[in-house]
Amino acid sequence: MKHFPPSELIINSDGSIFHLHLKPEQLADNVILVGDPGRVALVADYFDTQEYSVSSREFNTITGTYKGKRISVISTGIGTDNIDIVMNELDALSNIDFETRLEKTTFRQLTIIRIGTSGGMQPEIPLGSFLISEKSIGFDGMLNFYAGRDSVSDLDFEESMKKHLVWNPQLAAPYVVDADTELVNRIGRDDMLRGVTISANGFYGPQGRVLRIDLADMQLNDKIQSFKYGKYKITNYEMEGSAIAGLSKLMGHKAMTVCCIIANRRVEAATTDYKPFIEKLVQTVLDRI
Repeated sequence: MKHFPPSELIINSDGSIFHLHLKPEQLADNVILVGDPGRVALVADYFDTQEYSVSSREFNTITGTYKGKRISVISTGIGTDNIDIVMNELDALSNIDFETRLEKTTFRQLTIIRIGTSGGMQPEIPLGSFLISEKSIGFDGMLNFYAGRDSVSDLDFEESMKKHLVWNPQLAAPYVVDADTELVNRIGRDDMLRGVTISANGFYGPQGRVLRIDLADMQLNDKIQSFKYGKYKITNYEMEGSAIAGLSKLMGHKAMTVCCIIANRRVEAATTDYKPFIEKLVQTVLDRI
């Protein structure tokens, strides 16, 4: 069995894991991830009971029950770099014995759903709609640091996309990972769209926004909109889902991302009054998780 020394698995003096400050018993099998630390309380307000509330940096956690289901809602902050921290620490809490620092002999599988906001990349996607990422595309390169990356990725999709986009070799190699099919079918109904989502490693240039500095490829978003691979086309941008999908696959957990579309990049429309949509999405996910 693997042994994890203190330099690799940092455990705080109170027995909690380094960044999240959670102890193993404080984590539920069902996990909802949100980017905004303030959104944790919004989700937890629907809980029937609350057992634990832990805050550390941008990582806020509340664990409780909803209609008999034990659920943890955790904020990740923005970006796949934070997801690398969150996913590794959630898996450690579940599958490493903190007393012996040995991998547990019995695997504990988590069900992980990211609820987020996103910008549409096809003109027909309406503001306020809910979109499940059947496939997540990582422009961040994070998954490329892990062994087994190719085994969980759609390599043919990647090659077709890189050719169409005329991929710049100075950028990280993109990866494409499918969401868990059972989870997608359980959460997604006729009230949700399904699509292919890019997780960008920035909000401005990496998503094709131009302010004072021009982009290396001023036509990137046009090429993204026109790309097709079989029945798939790229539907939206966000900033975390690819790392959740990729690391979950490598670790053996079930995961998916569903976002509320609050902007449409191709028709230059956006709304900042999206709280009612998020509240509806949260209730829907809680009922179906």
